Amino acid sequence: MALTRLDSDERRKAIVAAAVPLFARKGFAGTTTRELAEAAGISEALLFRHFPSKRQLYSEILQLGCEGDPALERVAALEPSTLTLVQMTRFMVRYFLLGVGGDRAELDTRLRLVVHSFLEDGEYARELCDRIFEQIHPPFEASLEAAAAAGDLKPGPMASANRFWFGHHVAAMVAFVFLPGRPSISYEGSPATLVDEASWFILRGVGMKDAAIAKALAAADLCPLQTLSA
Repeated sequence: MALTRLDSDERRKAIVAAAVPLFARKGFAGTTTRELAEAAGISEALLFRHFPSKRQLYSEILQLGCEGDPALERVAALEPSTLTLVQMTRFMVRYFLLGVGGDRAELDTRLRLVVHSFLEDGEYARELCDRIFEQIHPPFEASLEAAAAAGDLKPGPMASANRFWFGHHVAAMVAFVFLPGRPSISYEGSPATLVDEASWFILRGVGMKDAAIAKALAAADLCPLQTLSA
């Protein structure tokens, strides 16, 4: 059967779409170029023409997964404040625990890519974390400073980058627990309860005062990040 003729951009996107579930299931090292080509319905020669190395394929997966994300654009546009810090944290936790736009299957695929990367050379996870940090840490840091200036955040010696990553790790680790068909840990409470409790735990960890957390969480419930216009 003749190959469907696609332009270069369409072909690259088709290759990525075929590669992601393979990488998520078998890992980067465990997936062969022959399997990638077969999944995309092309020859290995054509695969190498578009992606001479797996590293370039990783980068394309990251680019297609991050570009034009309206949620990230809204985060970058928010005015630094205590409320913004809470909104960012709450949104991150909801993302990890409930899924990408409510799509748990897509989230699980992305998480499996990261786990496989951690167990192999770490390149995919490293590039992903670099992109997240570059885009999200500046407004996070500015909101930490705004919360401290407002008296809502306790001063401390912890670097803003570490506060950012420690919070991220809490949310991500809870999500990893749910990757098996049967969760590895039996958390108490509903998913919504877990979102509230994990958000509170992270915000306390970065230094926010309890009264400020309660007030900002109530305000965030009235105006969640998902509803904000860019």
